[in-house]
Amino acid sequence: MPLPLARCAIHTMTTKPWSLAQAAEAYAHAGVGGITVWRQHLPAGGAAEAGRIVRAAGLGVAAYCRGGFFPAADAGKRQAALDDNRRCIDEAAAVGAPQVVLVCGAVPGMPLAEARAQIRDGLAAVLDHACSAGIRLAIEPLHPLYAADRSAVSTMAQARRIAESFTRELPDPLGRFGAAGRRAVGIACDVYHVWWDDTLAEEITLAGRLGLLHGFHVCDWKAEQASMLNDRGLMGEGCIDVAGIRRQVEAAGFTGYAEVEVFSDRHWARDQQQWLGDIVRAWERV
Repeated sequence: MPLPLARCAIHTMTTKPWSLAQAAEAYAHAGVGGITVWRQHLPAGGAAEAGRIVRAAGLGVAAYCRGGFFPAADAGKRQAALDDNRRCIDEAAAVGAPQVVLVCGAVPGMPLAEARAQIRDGLAAVLDHACSAGIRLAIEPLHPLYAADRSAVSTMAQARRIAESFTRELPDPLGRFGAAGRRAVGIACDVYHVWWDDTLAEEITLAGRLGLLHGFHVCDWKAEQASMLNDRGLMGEGCIDVAGIRRQVEAAGFTGYAEVEVFSDRHWARDQQQWLGDIVRAWERV
């Protein structure tokens, strides 16, 4: 059975040509319950204005994207990344998001073990700031094809090993996470990046048990892609068992939004209102 549309949140990057105000109005009119705001879509008035736009539309905020990119070859760049992540946390709080999604970063030529150590150090450096703001940090594992320059964290297991080293918990006054997401540092599970992993079901269960399951992103993997970054499929266009993975995250205790995150030059070139209609129909089918 499909989830009600109220449990759907759409990333503003999914309808990239729209401003935040256009996206929020259209999502709400379509019956979508939530939104994930990307930093690129902040209006001229900044994060506080973004929060007002989203609240006026009656949408819940699933997350704020994106922080991370902690590893760097020199201390100055690492400090700049920490400063930027603190700004990102402050923006998330102003928008009304409960968490920041982290694309953790990697440096070409840097050993992955070193990059992961720098990621862990970066999280430790910004965690107090995040907790003071009431913001969770969600590590998003990326497909191994991105391991060279976008994220040294490629699997749920790698994300779990980093996240479970941080034991702090945050209250959840709105009940958006429940026991499955009680920890301050957790995981955003994106089916595009992890669907291929034969330990996925086990790791989802473990993440829920440990309180690390913070987010769930949906789209599809097409067997033939024009771009590994910007040619994702809409749910049902590819080979991912989205409904099956959704049942796994729910069985692990996840009760939050399923976030539609589709990067697609093909779909961005279309009429965005028609594209939104396709998203809603795919949601109802899948």
